[in-house]
Amino acid sequence: MRNEPGTGKPSGISHSTFRIVPKKGIPFASGVCDKSPMQHVLGFLFCVAVVFCGLAAAAVFTRLAFAVTENIARAPWLDFFVSLFTWVPWAAGGWLGGWGGVGAAIVAQLGFLHAFCLVHRAIRGRKGRTLTDAQAKVLGPVRNQLCLMVQTPAVLVFVQVRLATILLYPPVAWLGKLPRYKASEWVNLSRHKYDGLIGYDLLWCWYCDWMTGIWALGSEMLRNIESFWCPIRFRSDIKNRNISVDFPDVELWAPADGTMEDAVRSFEVRYDRVRPNSWWGHPDRGARPPKP
Repeated sequence: MRNEPGTGKPSGISHSTFRIVPKKGIPFASGVCDKSPMQHVLGFLFCVAVVFCGLAAAAVFTRLAFAVTENIARAPWLDFFVSLFTWVPWAAGGWLGGWGGVGAAIVAQLGFLHAFCLVHRAIRGRKGRTLTDAQAKVLGPVRNQLCLMVQTPAVLVFVQVRLATILLYPPVAWLGKLPRYKASEWVNLSRHKYDGLIGYDLLWCWYCDWMTGIWALGSEMLRNIESFWCPIRFRSDIKNRNISVDFPDVELWAPADGTMEDAVRSFEVRYDRVRPNSWWGHPDRGARPPKP
């Protein structure tokens, strides 16, 4: 930056003013303006390698922990170990190389996923036919794998649902006197004990095992909330039928063409201020009460 002669005031801004200072201690995380294309490639590969090695270490650590106790296959310990393979690599990649590092972490996860499946299948050996083989006959091997890959980003949704069950529902349950749940009875893994489940079959069945438990627990909590705060059927009969799988007591809610008095009566019949304010088909209610 230059000064006006005799004034000491800046007269312009030099190019060096905008030079991005590299981050200290973080490899390949310097400013974009300071990096050549080759450095970008090396930085990306460095992040991929670091995250891949971290995933391998996490896999070994998980196996050793499981040898000590099977409690890691149930919440809350399961949440910690799932984190090691889902969002922790993204955070590590972001720390190493910003958004490019996050992309590198995803590449490392995909590579590790296939490496784990192939190694596990080689070690355990095949015992007859597998689900992957049967699915490949229906869809084709490439299309089947692509279909599975497209599903993986949904892990973000399930992580958010799990966080909601951990952070949001407990205070709501306390304030609204709703039923509380033991997460380990819902969020757990057991399919690894299924005979002949190896490689890709094992990994995807683990994913489904974890995902279905989280979704079911979240749905159960939502049933309590919906039935307590808004027990009124929808005007669309199609919607009522569609949601009846997740909200079985919809048929007992106040009719869509009724009045607020109908809704209040339905509410008062089912909440006695004694037992928890559970949804109307909850096991703690025993036999379902008749429609008012």
